[in-house]
Amino acid sequence: MINSRLNKKRKRKLRGFRVFMLLLVLVLLGGGTYYAYDIFSSAKQASQKIYQKLNGQTAHTDNVQVTKDPFNVLLVGIDSQGGGRGRSDVLMLVTINPQTKEVYEVSIPRDTRLYIPDAGKKTKITSSYSYGGIDTTIGAVNKLLDVPIDYYISTNFQGFEDIVDTLDGVKVDVPFTFKAMLTKSLTWKTYHKGEMYLNGNEALAYVRMRKSDPLGDHGRNVRQQQVIKAVIDKGTSFSSISKIDDVLSDLGDNVKTNIPPSKFASFVRLYSQIKDTKINSLKIDGQDELINEAYYYIPDQDSIDKIHSTLLRTLEKVLSATILTPIPTTAARITNNAKSFANLIWQSFFSILK
Repeated sequence: MINSRLNKKRKRKLRGFRVFMLLLVLVLLGGGTYYAYDIFSSAKQASQKIYQKLNGQTAHTDNVQVTKDPFNVLLVGIDSQGGGRGRSDVLMLVTINPQTKEVYEVSIPRDTRLYIPDAGKKTKITSSYSYGGIDTTIGAVNKLLDVPIDYYISTNFQGFEDIVDTLDGVKVDVPFTFKAMLTKSLTWKTYHKGEMYLNGNEALAYVRMRKSDPLGDHGRNVRQQQVIKAVIDKGTSFSSISKIDDVLSDLGDNVKTNIPPSKFASFVRLYSQIKDTKINSLKIDGQDELINEAYYYIPDQDSIDKIHSTLLRTLEKVLSATILTPIPTTAARITNNAKSFANLIWQSFFSILK
């Protein structure tokens, strides 16, 4: 019983201009040209390391023009603390239509029950990753919502901790006093109202806590945004610029995606266009049910059908004319996009912590 409770507890804008100015200062100080090239080179190596094409990836996915074509991206948070391949502990499907500037997100309950072919039985969708990796997880989400999935971005919680630790921790303003269990030591830590300095493991518990927050998911979202800003501010400060290589290395070691490195610049461009767009959250209605001494989430079919229709309509909407932001010059892309791809992955990572 104790182990069960412990296991349950365990489940609980890099701004391109600013980067450009930092690099420009280095150039003016001397030796900066080499350093800028080193950052660009590190970003390129990391982006190549995280690229993992799906089995049977279609030409359609390769040909998606993300600044014009509607598409889906599945954000997957992998919990591998129990050993083995791990579980898809967090699943969020994001649908984006660049032309209509519509963005929808669907958070899929980890205990959702459905048939997993690789398991040969009905089980929790969180188990899909353990049976066949990302391909099986994508297949499960596709089966549930019946919409095409063009891209995925997966990361593990270790990646988050590593990046925060690489920056020697972050400072946050805790909104109220609460306790949360640390995943490594399985001990309780008290977060006191006011400013606190957190290491990676402490920051992870800070952004994942929900039940003790009077604002629930909204409160957690606010804390996640707070940590994003803290990491970005510190990561782009002059004192941290020598650690950029290590941060990029952390991303390369802990993130996987089938987004080709050649498309990162387009994703950054898209992000700048829709960053202020309202994200419409779609909730999968259903109920918990005890089956064979295990609790499952049984989704309501009417709710699934409505979500399917909404996402499909969004994917099918195409405007006759689209006004796009001018593409930056090659010189600007070298300074901006060498690190902007890290911002894209970083923003996605925090999204899947929800």
